[in-house]
Amino acid sequence: MKPTVLFICQHNAGRSQLGAALLEHLAGDRFVATSAGLSPADEVNPAIAATVAELGMNITDRVPRKVTADDLHQADVVVLMKPGLELPSTPRGTVLEWSFPNPESWDADAVRPLREAVSQKIQVTLLAD
Repeated sequence: MKPTVLFICQHNAGRSQLGAALLEHLAGDRFVATSAGLSPADEVNPAIAATVAELGMNITDRVPRKVTADDLHQADVVVLMKPGLELPSTPRGTVLEWSFPNPESWDADAVRPLREAVSQKIQVTLLAD
């Protein structure tokens, strides 16, 4: 069974969507990548979607959603894209706290360095074996 990695940020529109998409891109089918937020936005951040599209992935159809206790119970690894997020229950799996800025009002040019930083963190932390 493939390990499930759950990326969480505040609005599930930027950082967590980026993390899940990059894990899918970098790891292929080695993991199940999911994402959620504490107070979901209405849509995925367009600048995040644009920079992911540059890698050949379309995430514009993904809908931000609220993290649930069930999500936290099912995940083998929970990645908090911002330290100190208050979760609705205790995760069953390993919890990683990463610190990435909120790209809420950024354009694609500003997001690209974030995309590269998250990509590197995934490679070093989740894919290094």
